[in-house]
Amino acid sequence: MRTARRKLSWSGAPEGTRSFAVSCFDPDAPTGSGYWHWAVYDIDSSVGELAADAGNGRAGSLPAGAITLPNEARSERYIGAAPPATTGVHRYFFVVDALDVSHLDIAPGSTPAVLGFNRHFHALARGILVGTASVD
Repeated sequence: MRTARRKLSWSGAPEGTRSFAVSCFDPDAPTGSGYWHWAVYDIDSSVGELAADAGNGRAGSLPAGAITLPNEARSERYIGAAPPATTGVHRYFFVVDALDVSHLDIAPGSTPAVLGFNRHFHALARGILVGTASVD
């Protein structure tokens, strides 16, 4: 398995963008419902990239004001690609939404699906990057 550590960047947000939300989801996880690896919102509209280690969960690793929700492991950090052996190729959807609000009113500890529901109603634009990983 090869792992690349690169920043996640975006550009070209539409007029009226006031914040961004970012998530990473693996629909191929052997759970029957996929696996949320990461969910962050309230990223200021002036931000156009996150460093490779931005999701490490340590204070100051994300831009000021950004909020991370617990992932499937109930950890408020990014959990990288590590598909279980024999489960084939997994797709990792990194999604960035430009939102028309600076803050989403989401209860602390909510799931990434709750973020998805809320960002749906405020998205002005969406970018999707799909990476893959497998263990032989």
